[in-house]
Amino acid sequence: MFAGVLLLVSGVMAILQGAAAIVQDGSWNEIGDYVYRFNLSTWGWIHLALGLVVAVTGYGVLKGASWARATGVLLASLSLITQFLFLPYEPFWALVMIATDAAVIWALCSYQPAVAHQK
Repeated sequence: MFAGVLLLVSGVMAILQGAAAIVQDGSWNEIGDYVYRFNLSTWGWIHLALGLVVAVTGYGVLKGASWARATGVLLASLSLITQFLFLPYEPFWALVMIATDAAVIWALCSYQPAVAHQK
């Protein structure tokens, strides 16, 4: 349940992050030369799309869907990487998202259904 809730929260936060970047409301840092520099609209669409898929996967984890656990690990890993690449734009927000994604990966990888049902 922990991983499912965190995936849902992470997805919603990424959607909000993406929407803010698409609107380009001036809340993001301007950066100079950066290897992974995209315009904010591009980053916004990346975060928005990924956030939607992450939130749906979080719902799947909460419902106990068999596909959702492995998909959640994959998407949380992808989200962690995109947040790392987004660090120069908004360091604090990206670090919070990275920590959330790491917690999701840990929770999904450490869950042992056989042990959980024996208690």
